[in-house]
Amino acid sequence: MRVAVITDSTAYIPDSYREEKNIHMVPLNVVIGNDSYQEEIDISTEEFYQKVREVEDFPKTSQPSIGLITEKLNELAKDYDQAIFITLSSGISGTFQSIVTAQSMVEGMEIFPFDSEISCMAQGFYVLEAADLAQNGEDAQTIMSRLHEIKESLRAYFMVDDLSHLHRGGRLNGAQALLGSMLQVKPILHFEDTKIVPYEKIRTKKKALKRIFELFEEDASTGVPIRATVIHANREAEAEEIKQELETRFDNVEISVSYFGPVIGTHLGEGSLGMGWYKKSGSAR
Repeated sequence: MRVAVITDSTAYIPDSYREEKNIHMVPLNVVIGNDSYQEEIDISTEEFYQKVREVEDFPKTSQPSIGLITEKLNELAKDYDQAIFITLSSGISGTFQSIVTAQSMVEGMEIFPFDSEISCMAQGFYVLEAADLAQNGEDAQTIMSRLHEIKESLRAYFMVDDLSHLHRGGRLNGAQALLGSMLQVKPILHFEDTKIVPYEKIRTKKKALKRIFELFEEDASTGVPIRATVIHANREAEAEEIKQELETRFDNVEISVSYFGPVIGTHLGEGSLGMGWYKKSGSAR
């Protein structure tokens, strides 16, 4: 059976990878001032951060319309028997639920929605593995099983320069406990039960990054093959330095640099940094 692999734009998988691995994408939208843009199509990440500095209004985001989703699925149904649609966390966007709704509107193709419960390249890890398996001829049920296996070991932590972006966007569950000391701490955040929540309160950026490295080392020091990414919001040079440092310490880690694009960057703000990783063997942590 032919299996299509689809994701939304917040996986931030480069065009070259999507083309090479036959990955299909449906964009989310970011609104800056009076203009709406489909991310990864109408606006690049670099353009986004530049535009945000030039406007007074806080950017807004929106999920893909049901119409756009069903149009994409009906188009793919002409060539595929099954489709796996991997979305950003259902706790921060209604995109996953829209895929579930769209299932009943598409004929001729079996659709498998998958809630990554995360976003950015951590979400992209699921997409890339699914695409490799689909190209190797695996069916959707086998691929879904592998995705759930990955979820057992996938971890991701990030820190932001300013929590007000998450608070204003309504994406930080439990933010009230942190808002009073917002300017004095650099909390480490993560996804828990699909929501963004504080993991630990740290006093400085340097200490927060050190703690994220410690969490990463818990898995990397076991010697199990690991796939990892350093994620940045317009801090590429800093992310590259982190990547190089970790590569010199661990020879069992395949590590890349990725980014917080327009939609996720709207909610985290410029200057954010994070890491995501999973055990390639599929063994649970």
